[in-house]
Amino acid sequence: MAIIGNLISRSLRIRKQFTFKLGTPRQYQLQVLHRLLEKAKDTEFGRHYGFQEMLDSPNFLAQYRERVPVHNYSKMHQEWWYRCLEGEANVSWPEKIKYFALSSGTSESASKHIPVTRAMLKTVKKVGVKQLYSMVNFNIPPKSFTKGILMLGGTTSLFEKGDYYEGDMSGIQAKNIPRWFRRFYKPGGNISRKPNWEQRIKLIVRKAPQWDVGTVCGVPAWVQIVFEEIIKYHGVKNIHEIWPNLAIYIHGGVSFEPYRESFQKLLGKPVNFIETYMASEGSFGFQARPGVRGIKLVLNAGIFFEFIPFNEENFDADGEVKPNPKSYMINEVVEDVEYAVMLSTCAGAWRYLIGDVVKFTSVKEHEIVIVGRTKQFLSLAGEHMSIDNMNKAIDNVQKKLGITVKEFTVAGFSYENLFAHRWYIGTDNLNADKEKIREIIDQTLAEVNDDYAVERTSALKEVFVEVLSNDLFIEYLRCKGKEGAMNKFPRVMKGEKLKDWEKFLEGKTVKNQEHPVTRNI
Repeated sequence: MAIIGNLISRSLRIRKQFTFKLGTPRQYQLQVLHRLLEKAKDTEFGRHYGFQEMLDSPNFLAQYRERVPVHNYSKMHQEWWYRCLEGEANVSWPEKIKYFALSSGTSESASKHIPVTRAMLKTVKKVGVKQLYSMVNFNIPPKSFTKGILMLGGTTSLFEKGDYYEGDMSGIQAKNIPRWFRRFYKPGGNISRKPNWEQRIKLIVRKAPQWDVGTVCGVPAWVQIVFEEIIKYHGVKNIHEIWPNLAIYIHGGVSFEPYRESFQKLLGKPVNFIETYMASEGSFGFQARPGVRGIKLVLNAGIFFEFIPFNEENFDADGEVKPNPKSYMINEVVEDVEYAVMLSTCAGAWRYLIGDVVKFTSVKEHEIVIVGRTKQFLSLAGEHMSIDNMNKAIDNVQKKLGITVKEFTVAGFSYENLFAHRWYIGTDNLNADKEKIREIIDQTLAEVNDDYAVERTSALKEVFVEVLSNDLFIEYLRCKGKEGAMNKFPRVMKGEKLKDWEKFLEGKTVKNQEHPVTRNI
């Protein structure tokens, strides 16, 4: 097996030496868009918006931007995708949809059904292969390529709904993995088919010593829980006493920074942390360079990207896009500007706002960082506080106070004729000093966000902090049916979700307090 590992590692290095760029980012993306339009020109969507006429035009990109409006999930579903769920073929992509990925619905809808086409599954595999080739850039021992790959995703037991199946995107992917990959895949078919997330965790924990795992993939919060349970159950000091060859952790879905400190405590030696950019709508990119904070977008794999500046000119106070926003191609963006990501894909999504807000860390390398969500930011008084800002504040709290914050969420509300923020901090350190946490959060945000600093002297009157048991965050997800490897706790609570969260907390007693959680809302 060591020989095989060395051969694989060597072949990746050789391939890198003989790989040459064939075009510019703009050329790649125009080619992708042209192929998408050509493929879908005879669909109901393509005929409605005149894809053939666009293709006949000398400037099909301008025609596409002019004719096809911006869609969010609600618009796409209400006007087109509902027909796919009713069994109609050739709606926005030329096939009958067999799979629908269920999104956890952090915005817009409680339960989104995202079409997953054969072409999209091929694209996801293609991006995965590209990421494998990029591994040569990292200091990964050759033997790691022969070890097991633990994928903590959704169940592969999909729900049959007449003519189609629905489930987590991770479960759909796992169900369609290549045969050659199955010998590496953990936890294996029997466990991954278990529909109950807690049952899957228990089986993974008990069988962990039987596997030689070299790579782990999954959302940080749930991977952390699995690691902690394995360590506790088997009475070891760290995860490397169970998996000594663990060398790679591939993560995505949320920023890893708030979890980095707590992860280090679970490890016995360094591992490569590699970030990916995946969603129910597809696989978009991965971290290709070690030591660089940035995800490299894959520009020639069935997804056409547009970027809309995330500002008051293009979005309203609720994060809804305004009519006819200005969008930019990959070659037109600039660094350090916040953009909402808009996709056109080989799964029949057209000028579709995925909800993510990104910044380009390198235009040359087309690398981005995810800084927030269009619906998950706070700007009650013009403070424009992004999830990236929040993550930095929490990271400072952990470093300066030496505590582990496993989850958090933030709410904004009216307070004494002005406004205030309330932070709900999930930690096992229930004796943590709330006032010191508040001071660090407030100071950090003022340092990284000029708008926040200004508003703290005027309209944003106060910042409150509640320290809660991390179990409450897990319990909330469980009672909402959102417990599982692909579900993430929302970083910002607004509207009905905030009311629901408050109602859940009513009567919940924090262990280090003699009274229930109180709020000034």
